[in-house]
Amino acid sequence: MPATPRRTRSDALQNRERLLEVAAQAFAEQGLDTAPAAIAKQAGVGVGTLYRHFPTREVLIDAAYRRQLTQVCEKVNDLVTQHPAAEATRMWMEHFIHYATAKSGMSEALNAVIASGIDPYSDSRALLTDAVATLLAAGARDGSLRTDVAADNVLLLMGGIAYSVQHGTEEQARPLVDLFMDALTKDSTAG
Repeated sequence: MPATPRRTRSDALQNRERLLEVAAQAFAEQGLDTAPAAIAKQAGVGVGTLYRHFPTREVLIDAAYRRQLTQVCEKVNDLVTQHPAAEATRMWMEHFIHYATAKSGMSEALNAVIASGIDPYSDSRALLTDAVATLLAAGARDGSLRTDVAADNVLLLMGGIAYSVQHGTEEQARPLVDLFMDALTKDSTAG
């Protein structure tokens, strides 16, 4: 019995998501040496399926990076609905640092994408700024975060913490996140 169009689209979407998940991990761990056939095999699909979704290695790397970034940014909405804003912000920062650490492993692959003429970072700043703005707005509503801090500045400082982790460990970031949260929470501005 032939697959229905809805089932086929669903399967194609699942295959695409598995490919992106596997590719992000593989490029972070192995860099450009990762063979597309190995990614397809680990994702449980054929090489033809991989190339149908992603005609070049660079398109695959770009899509994998963008998927990771989107997932990190979308996490904010769940966190602010389930936790007080200050707690959600801390949790998201830790999630962001984990993402940034994984992304640093993809730097060689992302450089190859840029060299091919694709800009994987074209939407990054806007997505991240919107995510931080959502956290700050939640903090303004519940009174737990300062209201005199711009999302761009928070993002810049978070980028600095993430950069420092690329030359150390995620554990080393915890005191930096603590310090940052002390500065960001509303009660830290009281005299």
